[in-house]
Amino acid sequence: MEQLHGAIRTYAWGSRTAIAEFTGRPVPAAHPEAELWLGAHPGDPACLDTDTGEVSLLNVLTQDPEGQLGSVAQARFGDRLPFLVKVLAADEPLSLQAHPSAMQAIEGYEREERLGVAVSSPIRNYRDTSHKPELLVALQPFEALAGFRPVARTIELLRALAVSDLDPFIALLGGQSGSDSAPAQSDADGLRALFTTWITAPQPDLDVLVPAVLEGAIQYLSSDAGEFSAEAKTVLELGERYPGDAGVLASLLLNRVTLAPGEAIFVSAGNLHTYLHGVGLEVMANSDNVLRGGLTPKHVDVPELLRVLDFTPTTEEALRPATYTDGLELVYQTPAEEFALSRLTVDGDHLGHEVDAPARHEGPQILLCTEGSITVHAKSKTLTLHRGESAWVPCDDGPIRLLAQRPAVLFRATIGL
Repeated sequence: MEQLHGAIRTYAWGSRTAIAEFTGRPVPAAHPEAELWLGAHPGDPACLDTDTGEVSLLNVLTQDPEGQLGSVAQARFGDRLPFLVKVLAADEPLSLQAHPSAMQAIEGYEREERLGVAVSSPIRNYRDTSHKPELLVALQPFEALAGFRPVARTIELLRALAVSDLDPFIALLGGQSGSDSAPAQSDADGLRALFTTWITAPQPDLDVLVPAVLEGAIQYLSSDAGEFSAEAKTVLELGERYPGDAGVLASLLLNRVTLAPGEAIFVSAGNLHTYLHGVGLEVMANSDNVLRGGLTPKHVDVPELLRVLDFTPTTEEALRPATYTDGLELVYQTPAEEFALSRLTVDGDHLGHEVDAPARHEGPQILLCTEGSITVHAKSKTLTLHRGESAWVPCDDGPIRLLAQRPAVLFRATIGL
C-alpha cells in the first residue's frame, strides 16, 4: 500500500477553490481545476509515493500486473486497471455529452484508425476501445442534467413556457403528424425526431428560437408558477453562456437532477447528460471516449452522436443506483463490471477501535478520504489518510483494517463483482 497522488486537470469549467481546498493546497489555485485523476489512465496517471520517490502507477502496473491487480482482475481485464477515479469540481456546466457502448467504442476506434485520424486530434471521437459507464457521488450539493425525461412530462414543461414558436416541436414530440393513417410513434421516436431537428437546425433558426425560449423562461419565473423553476433557471443559465447553441434547447428534454452529499447517479452508455455545478466523486471505466452534443466550443460530430444516443425515456429515480449497507460500508450498486464503489464511515462505537473493512472479492483498491482522518492497516504497511488524501492498495496487500479517533469517511473503489 502506498499513498497516491492524483493528476490535476485544468479546464475552463473547473473551480479555483474546490479541489485546492479539498487537497489542502493554497486557495485560489492559479487555474480553474476541474478534475483530480486517481488511476492509471495513460493520459494522466497518478503517482505512488514510494520509499524511492514518486513512481507512476501506470509503470508499477506494467512491471507487476499480477501482484498489483491480482489474477482475477488480470484474467478479466488484462494487464490494465479497468477503472478510473476522479474528483470533479464544476463551477460552470460541462459540455452536453454521451458515451458509447463497448461495441460502439470498438467499432468507432477501429474506423477512425483506418481513416488515419490521430488519437490526439481534436476531431477524434474514440481515443480507446472501451465503453465508459460512470457513477457520480456528490461530495457537496450537485446539479446535473441526465437522461431523456418521460415525454408527457416534457410536453408539460414546454407548454408551461408558453412560447408559440415551440408549438410545432411539441407536436413533433407528441407524434402529431396530421395524418390519421400514420402509425403511432414511440416516445423514443418522438425524442429522436425532436432532438435531431434541433441539433441539425440552421443557425438562423436557432438565433430566433433560443431567445424566444429564454424569454419564455423569464416570463415563467416572473409568475407564481414554480413547478418547473429549476428547469427554467437552468435553460437561462445555459442560454447566457452559450447563446444560439442547440444544446440550450436540448437541455429542456433532460431530467434535472439535484444530489445531496452521498447521493449518486449512474450514467450508462448512450445517456445524454451534463454536470452543471458542484463537487463529486466519479468512478468510471478507464476510458476517455466522449461524444459531445453542444454547450461547448469543442468538436461536435452530430451523425456519430445520433448513432450512439439512447432515446429511451427514463426518470430521475431510475438514474439513482440502489444502495445497501454492510456494517460500516454503504455500497452503490451498478451493472458495471469494471468498477464498484462504496463509502466506509467510521463513527459512533467504532471510534478508537480497529475495524475490518468488508472483503468482497479479490482485486486492487483505491481509497480516498473525504472527511476527517483515518488510519489504514494493510499487510505491508500502515498509512494515515487525511481529507483529500488517497492510497493505492494492491491486490496482494489486502484486506484492510481501519482506525479513526473522530468521525471519518473513506471511499473505496475496486473492480466490479
